[in-house]
Amino acid sequence: MTQRSPGPGGLHPGEAGEAPWKLLALPPLPEEAVRNLLGSLGDRVVVSVPAARDRESLLAALGDAEIVVGDWSGGLALDAEAVRAAPRLAFVQQPSVGVDGHDLAALAEAGVPLANTAGVSAIGVAEWCLAAALALSRRLLDADAAVRAGRWPQLDLGPAELYGSRVGIVGFGPIGEAAARMFAAHGCEVSYWTRTPREVPYAYRELGELVASSHVLVLVIALTEETRGLVDPSLMPAGSLLVNAARGQVVDSAALLSALESGHLGGAALDVFDTEPLPPDDPLRDSPRVLLSPHVAGVTPQSTGRLIRCVLDNLEAAIEGRPVVNVVNGVEEVVGRRSEEGRS
Repeated sequence: MTQRSPGPGGLHPGEAGEAPWKLLALPPLPEEAVRNLLGSLGDRVVVSVPAARDRESLLAALGDAEIVVGDWSGGLALDAEAVRAAPRLAFVQQPSVGVDGHDLAALAEAGVPLANTAGVSAIGVAEWCLAAALALSRRLLDADAAVRAGRWPQLDLGPAELYGSRVGIVGFGPIGEAAARMFAAHGCEVSYWTRTPREVPYAYRELGELVASSHVLVLVIALTEETRGLVDPSLMPAGSLLVNAARGQVVDSAALLSALESGHLGGAALDVFDTEPLPPDDPLRDSPRVLLSPHVAGVTPQSTGRLIRCVLDNLEAAIEGRPVVNVVNGVEEVVGRRSEEGRS
């Protein structure tokens, strides 16, 4: 574990009079917006941004960076080469729940804690999952399109009640737990699978059993190499509904298309995709059984406010030598400032 070392002048983090921390904020927010958001940190930080939104500019900007605030859209991330290009890097704050693209192992080996904003979008994403399941089961989009087209399919639309359905939740962090509460409050029979079972008032089922028995399968699990292609929709019950607010790659995309085209799935609600934005020629655009959403499930004014507060609180803690929260790569939560020579 890398030890905390004095900064310029022999001062430790949090001591009055120490040199400002050099903070690199990654796009897509423009520089002026970043400076406004980080204004509460005052002259304790010197904020910079890469010259352009590309890898070369990122690598060039990392040389002096002590703190990195990540790209919330996932466009730029710190892989092993980027970590090597940042010898003074002491802390990475990702302003999102997902940490896709960052090399957690390389950061851990360098002694650099990586924190996310776990929980800030839990209510927003859980509400979207419930709303999407209701929209699919009640055939709201089909009903709207029919009436707009001059039809009145009162007898053949075929909506169904969500109440009483078996709902399986894949992933049980803050989002999964919030979704479980909402679906249970709606009268659904909720069960879940996660890699580490919890002490919660919902039934735990092995993944295969959960997939094979759920009328509605809700995906809210983080994307890792272990969860890539985790769910095969062809193994779900006939007529069931898939709701994906995790990452597109968590689902076997070929199996999803096949299950939709064959009619095996009753419908799917997708807020995430293998490629974002969704390409113009993606066959999902033409499927009448799919509700499409532009990765917006957790984007609400309320969740944005919580995210900003979480990021600022962690940055305050880092520069004051207090423990940061939501570290996801197993590194000590007290941020250690690097010496002028970089890491030991």
